[in-house]
Amino acid sequence: MQDMSNNAVIVRKLMQSSEGYPKVGENIDFVRRPYDASQLQLSDNFPVLAKVLYISVDPFLKLRLIENLDADEEVTKPFEEGKPLSCYAVVTVIDSLSEKWKKGDRLFSFANWEEYTLLSTQTLESSCLITDKDDSMLKDYLGVLGMAGHTAYIGLKHVGHPKANETVLVSSACGAVGMMAGQLAKSFGCYVVGSAGSDEKVEFLKNELHFDDAFNYKKENYSDALKRTCPKGIDVYFDNVGGELLDTVFLHANLYARIIYCGALSQYCAKEPYGLKNTMQMITKCIRFEGFSYYYYYSLYWDECCSTIKKLLSEQKLHFKLDMKVGLEQTPEAFTSMLQGKNFGKVIVQVAQD
Repeated sequence: MQDMSNNAVIVRKLMQSSEGYPKVGENIDFVRRPYDASQLQLSDNFPVLAKVLYISVDPFLKLRLIENLDADEEVTKPFEEGKPLSCYAVVTVIDSLSEKWKKGDRLFSFANWEEYTLLSTQTLESSCLITDKDDSMLKDYLGVLGMAGHTAYIGLKHVGHPKANETVLVSSACGAVGMMAGQLAKSFGCYVVGSAGSDEKVEFLKNELHFDDAFNYKKENYSDALKRTCPKGIDVYFDNVGGELLDTVFLHANLYARIIYCGALSQYCAKEPYGLKNTMQMITKCIRFEGFSYYYYYSLYWDECCSTIKKLLSEQKLHFKLDMKVGLEQTPEAFTSMLQGKNFGKVIVQVAQD
């Protein structure tokens, strides 16, 4: 390991919730570090050493940059200043004390944003073995076959319970989860509408992903857009943004509508949170409103998701757009740009090749 590096993306300074977007160099930063074997020793608590191949760059990480955030789970509690950020990743096992995970195994796992990292026993409990031998598919486990695809599938099927001919609305529909949720809803026989932030993205949804309709939320009033695109009302809302659009959906929801509260992108960097006003509609329309976090479900449905999504891919019923950066040093800028909606598709970073 001599002369090797273990570069990382670290937290410089945690933020207050009112500070808006994180700043590269001030809140997060890429740092060059030598490989230090003394910091990567296997132990009972950290039985696996892994090389990081690809990392996922996701909006929810902004919450973990907030100081004094009240959360205890490994994937939701605040990051530590001076330490690497972490998220879902594809890694290959370099060394192991575990009977389950062997050298050479490739895993979908939570991992630090560094070139080489130790995996804890807690992390390994929810890690999943990647059995595909095709190296070109590895990146897909952070996209269509990873968190984005599985979040969309589990949230839609097991939380939203869509039925054929129902109207499904998806916000941030050109984002990684949104584009999958919309296409899966189409495969279930639903009428699907998406919201996006540019005319280009609206055309992509309608022409490439075959959504039934879509609107540019930056150019059209929410209520007018929903009246136009969802004339029969909304039965299922896959929410990735929260805020005013969610509040407006309550007014256009049908009796017994289901709302999958998967994300709140509009609120992560808002200096003041949006106060919902129309929640009484949940009572009068018997709306089911359920928060959904992929972290608590994916190991339960891993095989079901992979087999279903692979089948739809083979039938050419799913298309997925990756926004891939190459090099760990690209990660801070990729993260902040993604939070501002500058990405088109799922953002991942290739750290190394296997």
